[in-house]
Amino acid sequence: MTELPNDITMGKNALEMLLVANEFCLFMEEIDDKSKKSIFDFVHRVIPLMYTKGTLIPDVVVEYPEANMRFVTEEQWENIFTTLREKFGKDDEFWIIDPQYINETEPLKASLSENITDVYQDMKDFVLLYQKNTIAARQNAVADCKSLFSDHWGYSISNIMSQLHHLIYNSEEDILSDSLNIL
Repeated sequence: MTELPNDITMGKNALEMLLVANEFCLFMEEIDDKSKKSIFDFVHRVIPLMYTKGTLIPDVVVEYPEANMRFVTEEQWENIFTTLREKFGKDDEFWIIDPQYINETEPLKASLSENITDVYQDMKDFVLLYQKNTIAARQNAVADCKSLFSDHWGYSISNIMSQLHHLIYNSEEDILSDSLNIL
């Protein structure tokens, strides 16, 4: 396979998505040493950028769909989820109306930890596949990231943003006092 002169997978929008996704993943992989407040602050700042970059992911025609791969294991997902859930405590669960479900008028219980970990999984899979550095891998990585944005992690980010906004701007003192107990 040769590199195409106008390889859209190496364009500005794909590379910026990769950069933001990688920063998010690196942070999530080091959350053991972070307080609830620092996690909330980071996620609150990075996910709007991730959402914006997600809207700009280019359309890519995948020539070799068999080159698509997933990397995050169930154990890795569970480790991040459990760590976040323990750190977030009572602030982890909240109620949402989710338009993805059949009955979009009934509230559903949601979890910040689950939503953040789901975004992590999609971003980590994107980053690792993209880094294989073949055109087939990059095409699959970018196309899958765009598809998952539309169907999965875009919704998760919307849920996270709403709840974090509430927690940060309506209960700042609680977050600060809880974070001291987690260190």
